[in-house]
Amino acid sequence: MGYTRDDIIDLVVDHDVKFIRLQFTDLFGTLKNVAITVSQLEKALNNECMVDGASVEGFLHMEENDMYLKPDLDTFVIFPWRPQHGKVARFLCDLYTADGKPFTASPRYVLQRAVAKAKEMGYQLQVGPECEFFLFQTDDSGKPTLVPHDQATYFDLSPRDMGENTRREICLTLEDMGFEMENSHHEKAPGQNEVDFRYQDALQAADSIMTLKLVVKTVAQRNGLFATFMPKPLNGTNGSGMHINLSLEKDGNNVFCDAQDPRGLGLSQLAYQFMAGVLAHMEGLTLLTNPTVNSYKRLRSGYEAPQAISWGITNRSPLIRIPNCKADNKHIELRSPDPTCNPYLSFAAILMAGLWGIEQKLDVPEMAEAALKAQSGLAPDLRALPRDLGEAMEAFAKDTLIRQTLGEALCEKYLEAKKREWDQYQTSVTDWERQQYFGAY
Repeated sequence: MGYTRDDIIDLVVDHDVKFIRLQFTDLFGTLKNVAITVSQLEKALNNECMVDGASVEGFLHMEENDMYLKPDLDTFVIFPWRPQHGKVARFLCDLYTADGKPFTASPRYVLQRAVAKAKEMGYQLQVGPECEFFLFQTDDSGKPTLVPHDQATYFDLSPRDMGENTRREICLTLEDMGFEMENSHHEKAPGQNEVDFRYQDALQAADSIMTLKLVVKTVAQRNGLFATFMPKPLNGTNGSGMHINLSLEKDGNNVFCDAQDPRGLGLSQLAYQFMAGVLAHMEGLTLLTNPTVNSYKRLRSGYEAPQAISWGITNRSPLIRIPNCKADNKHIELRSPDPTCNPYLSFAAILMAGLWGIEQKLDVPEMAEAALKAQSGLAPDLRALPRDLGEAMEAFAKDTLIRQTLGEALCEKYLEAKKREWDQYQTSVTDWERQQYFGAY
């Protein structure tokens, strides 16, 4: 967009904006904000608004308590669902320390740093995220239930698909905010939906995902529903993923394309090298792409989610799939991530792993499609994805490239929080255990 300070001031006046939210993302991909009235706009544009970093989980450094919010002017949007008079707008912000330097543990800065590395090599990462979520009914007091909004499945129509109106409102709201939507549809599980953005550069895609989550939850609530991006809220059915479509551009051209590909897939050697880098670091990447205890209940047999580190073209079991698309739109689809991931950290680590593969001139292993079992996605000669949060933490801790990408201070905070989450889960007594053992012993 290329907004200037004067553009922002004019937009605020012309649209009668009275309230502005300065938003940023914490270490675990949760959107936070500080709200100001329009009288404080000049202060915000001068990067003088502050936040207490000690109060944000993962940002606790005594010498960095006071951090400054620097609005990214191009992320300015007016919320369509707020009042027509006295409207509410927002900026996404970068975090700076008191001495005017970027806060290195800010997830958005981590991605900006990775994007800059790619730019030095002449590349720009393009990302097309496919965001899945569930809609649940609420009770008379507005609290969420475990009753799905409908019992529809893949690509159903209304009236069986009762989420159609809500998805349409989500997409139209995002378009009103300036985002370009690819498509939306009902997913396989009851109450499960998907909304897809068009390809964007990595930073814009991560920003879009954070905005999407806010819009989905807001629109759902306005329709008397509850939306969740939890990967596996229901037993016995598919969970929600966030497949990531990836390609690299150089001088505006997709460098993943090669009509002379000897494998006959239309991919360039560079694309295979990028894919090889991602595959090589996938165990360590998994803590970022699948960051919760619940994430690993989705990565199980029979639910169209990968379990092995592999690539292929014809079925949905491989970790990386090569879609059958037009010759000038070749890309790879990473199928393991879920929507609880912090998109800034995940995209940064994926990008750096792919660039490492290019620098090392790696080649991918043989396609494992013939060896993959259609239902389990497992084969004895394939490396397995981590099966739980504990295994993912161990792999993450050993991956030097990912730790360098994120920075040691961020990694230590991230691991500290995930170890705490894992310990709490392991020591919690579940309803399943009570049902299984309470009366039997």
